[in-house]
Amino acid sequence: MSDLSLSLRTSFFSKTLPLHATSRSLFAPLLSFSSVAPCCSLATTQRAARPVPWGCEIESLESASDLQKWLSDSGLPSQKMGIQRVEVGERGLVALKNIRKGEKLLFVPPSLVITSDSDWTRSEIGDVMRRNSVPDWPLLATYLISEASLDTASRWKNYISALPRQPYSLLYWTRSELDAFLVASPIRDRAIQRITDVTGTYNDMQARIFSKHPDLFPEKIYNMEAFMWSFGILFSRLVRLPSMDEKVALVPWADMLNHSSEVETFLDYDKSSQGIVFTTDRSYQPGEQVFISYGKKSNGELLLSYGFVPKEGSNPNDSVELALSLNKSDKCYKEKLEALRRYNLSESERFPLQVKGWPVEMMAYAYLVVSPPSMSQYFGEMAAAASNKNSSKTRISYPEIEEETLQFILDSCESIISKYTKFIEGQGDDLISVNAKQANRRLLLQQLARDLCTSERRILYRTQYILRRRLRDMRSGELRALTLFNGLRKLFK
Repeated sequence: MSDLSLSLRTSFFSKTLPLHATSRSLFAPLLSFSSVAPCCSLATTQRAARPVPWGCEIESLESASDLQKWLSDSGLPSQKMGIQRVEVGERGLVALKNIRKGEKLLFVPPSLVITSDSDWTRSEIGDVMRRNSVPDWPLLATYLISEASLDTASRWKNYISALPRQPYSLLYWTRSELDAFLVASPIRDRAIQRITDVTGTYNDMQARIFSKHPDLFPEKIYNMEAFMWSFGILFSRLVRLPSMDEKVALVPWADMLNHSSEVETFLDYDKSSQGIVFTTDRSYQPGEQVFISYGKKSNGELLLSYGFVPKEGSNPNDSVELALSLNKSDKCYKEKLEALRRYNLSESERFPLQVKGWPVEMMAYAYLVVSPPSMSQYFGEMAAAASNKNSSKTRISYPEIEEETLQFILDSCESIISKYTKFIEGQGDDLISVNAKQANRRLLLQQLARDLCTSERRILYRTQYILRRRLRDMRSGELRALTLFNGLRKLFK
């Protein structure tokens, strides 16, 4: 489950769909859409999406057992893993026998994998989708809905029945829940954008295809709730397989594996065994849960797509974005903005902070923000370094504004920390006016948000400590230098 980015510039029906992986693991986390439908507002997301009529409760073991039996009857080899209720995740794959480090597991044949080339039970729907050159993600989302609506008539019935009826993805949070519980976290903005993008995709599909073929795409089946469900499944389960020409795919049984930040194993097609496999990077004893990596993702990204937050301090890839912005009252605002735009940067940018530090690009951006008019000749160099397009590939440094730059970052950091503290230490949510089911839901979401905000604040606290210490050392060094200078001046009087 890697960092894939899908960017459609003008229409969701562009014939080319670039996918960019930033790590070697393969699960897709993010769509970056360009909405073309004017009705893509968040008005449709003010309520929680209703559960679709297919799928199961997320902890269901019966449906998962039926899936394993169907897969075995359809050609899945005997497995060394079985589905069980587990501590990490509602259900997961557990070792049934000793599993060695470096052993290949799964062996799911391509015939049991869903891709854009899969046959549609209703071939006439597939023909319409392909004639309109629908890209993989919207096509697969529609494919899931089409097959799910056919129930027992679809060969994928057992797979769809084992999928969660309502994933924990942030797609299922209402706008009021996002505002209330993720007010401090930058992941809120990404969740809102994702909801807007999926809404825009549905509106575009409705206008371009569904409304023109109402006999094939009745609205009682192909509606917003169904699309939220299908995209939730894709965000949390779609993989990319490099050895199958970079195809994106849903791999039944493999997507029962839960995530651990301590493993790096990933899925791919194995030509020798002619199946989808993963190679273990550790051994497992019978009864131990077997894990896979969803990619080097922050806790916020894991919550965004998969609906969970790892235990605080357990994710070495955790990060939080810090927003830095130009000051519009800056005398050189126009010149600085022009320099940024030359490198496709804007007046406000976000940079990832980790416990171990921050990127050099953030420092370069901060240099540009605080630099005085006398340093205008360096604006282009700073902007290039902030975009990671500095031809010299060396860290830039401007000692004359170092202290001011660090103070600017510290001020930005402390401003955000106060928002986190206000939420984490605030009063509990008033649940008196809601029923028991709604209260349980809100308590769950509130706890997830607290876990996320606690982990992100931890990174901000660490950044704050480093910045304060650097500034203290810098200022004490300047004080020592000044004291020495005054002593020498008295000596030579």
